[in-house]
Amino acid sequence: MPSRLSTLPWPEIFVYWLLSLGSHFYSFYQLHKFSKEHEAGLQREFQLENGLFKGFKRDPSDFEWSFWTEWAKKSLLWTLVGHGVLSRLAAIFHPKLKVLALTVFDFLAASSLLGFKGVGVLLLQLSVAFSVAQLRKPPLAWIANLLLLSTIHIQPLQHIQRGWYSTEEEYYLLLFSVAVCGLRFISFSLEHCWSPLECGRVAQLFWLFSYTFYHPFFYNGPIITFKAYAEQMRKPADENSGQESVFGYVLVRSARVILWWVLAEYMIHVMYMHSIHSNETYIEMLPPWALGGLALALVQFFYVKYLVLFGLPSMLATLDGLVPPKLPRCVSIMHSFTGMWRHFDEGLYRWLIRYIYVPLGGSRHGPLSKVFSTGVAFAFVCFWHGGQDYLRYWALMNWAGVLVENAIRSLFGSSRLHYVVEQNFSLATRRRCAALLCAFSTAMLILSNLVFLGGTHMGRIFWKRVFVQGWSTVAPPMLAFLYCFAQVGLERTSSPL
Repeated sequence: MPSRLSTLPWPEIFVYWLLSLGSHFYSFYQLHKFSKEHEAGLQREFQLENGLFKGFKRDPSDFEWSFWTEWAKKSLLWTLVGHGVLSRLAAIFHPKLKVLALTVFDFLAASSLLGFKGVGVLLLQLSVAFSVAQLRKPPLAWIANLLLLSTIHIQPLQHIQRGWYSTEEEYYLLLFSVAVCGLRFISFSLEHCWSPLECGRVAQLFWLFSYTFYHPFFYNGPIITFKAYAEQMRKPADENSGQESVFGYVLVRSARVILWWVLAEYMIHVMYMHSIHSNETYIEMLPPWALGGLALALVQFFYVKYLVLFGLPSMLATLDGLVPPKLPRCVSIMHSFTGMWRHFDEGLYRWLIRYIYVPLGGSRHGPLSKVFSTGVAFAFVCFWHGGQDYLRYWALMNWAGVLVENAIRSLFGSSRLHYVVEQNFSLATRRRCAALLCAFSTAMLILSNLVFLGGTHMGRIFWKRVFVQGWSTVAPPMLAFLYCFAQVGLERTSSPL
């Protein structure tokens, strides 16, 4: 299949846009209606909160959104602002001390939230990772860092760490910090094995310390590699000052983050999707259009949520002279598993490619090597997220999806089939066929995302209602609308997979 596809007549594209937007809004409306009709029952079961918007309740059931919103109000927002202010002052008055000043501030900020015992855990793990990295043996570095990551699953240790804090939220903040820092320790260890910094060990330890506690990315990412962090932060100040107007940049980016936050809050006020998907009875009761609205609302909220969670840290990192990963691409124009992994969390994708996929051989040593390397990457992602049963199903579905897409791409890229397609099908027909294939891929992608966001019960019920019970009534129109989504996505990216 060609990597670039032709454009279609604008009236046809307009129809695809119209049907895509119309199906989104109508399905959201049906889910909103269902939410309001069952508001009393949802209120009793899930304790809906009084809304920020008059006349609406608020669904607080998304743990991640409620968790980070509460921490932002308590302290995180203010420490992030403090980091940004200190960064600008240091850049203006003493650029050479900027990294040192930020490192001290970031460490103190982490200590104020995690406590000295929590920070002590990270310092201990940092010391182990640094010491093992000095041996410059990648297998040993992997073993040591995987053992460090696995400590978050040891129940006696969990019990001890919970005793350090008065609330579960404080313990979970430590848990998230250890998980994200684990990726940084692996990054430093492997980079040191391959090509260590040209400086003394004390300086190397300082850069690992600075990289680990860098406040904008400390708790939740996005992820950048140690190599990128050290290179970009060590640039002279004049190379980092690419923004002509820092104030204008901060104003525009802050306004965008606020708009995304308002949109996320609006979604959980008008659609109680997180409470609904937590109860199988409600999912079974949903009319077909509302069921589609639930699936779309869950994945769209996840997308908007990470625009907020990654948006502010990325803005601060840019002001510090770093080049953060691009923000997630809209999930409604994602029409393949491959595209989802490349463009939703670009930092994690690059990390997996650099430290797992390429070192294990990737596509350089044939199809079997590619299958194995991809499988190990997904196995690690599953382990890093917690390794629960639903995550195993999700990882397997994504692995299978990527492999099938790669096989189709290889098939259509073969010289014989490519010649047949070029001789018998116009560019426009090829694009329509690509969109049809992408519609099926998108259906499976949505199913896997529902397993990730709602658990195996959500994926099982969606499969049963759409593809088993509704194979003749629900699945065909759903695929038709997904075809329109794919055409819109292809119009934006011009790449089928």
